[in-house]
Amino acid sequence: MGVTIYHNPRCSKSRQTLQLLREKGVEPEIVEYLKTPPSKEEIEMLLSLLGMVPRELLRKKEAPYSKRGLDNERLSDAALIAAMHSDPLLIERPIVVKGKKAVLGRPPENVLGLF
Repeated sequence: MGVTIYHNPRCSKSRQTLQLLREKGVEPEIVEYLKTPPSKEEIEMLLSLLGMVPRELLRKKEAPYSKRGLDNERLSDAALIAAMHSDPLLIERPIVVKGKKAVLGRPPENVLGLF
């Protein structure tokens, strides 16, 4: 079964997670999601696999979060997903997917639960 990592090479946790996968003998498909943003449907699928709601996947410390007013609790899930799609920097990373399961690699050791 294939493994996919939604990866940002500039993020230390993402790099550590990728290294941990490789140390376990796993060579994942790498999706550099800042270069190739996931569609709204892909984000919905990732949220489902992660068992999260959109607000949990948002990077709240990034400038676009406050600039876009995403801290407004009245925003719908669809609005938050649209924001992550249009500005993927808002998506927490890394996300590792194996089959019908996904985990957030924060901390990187979280991915070990997939194996």
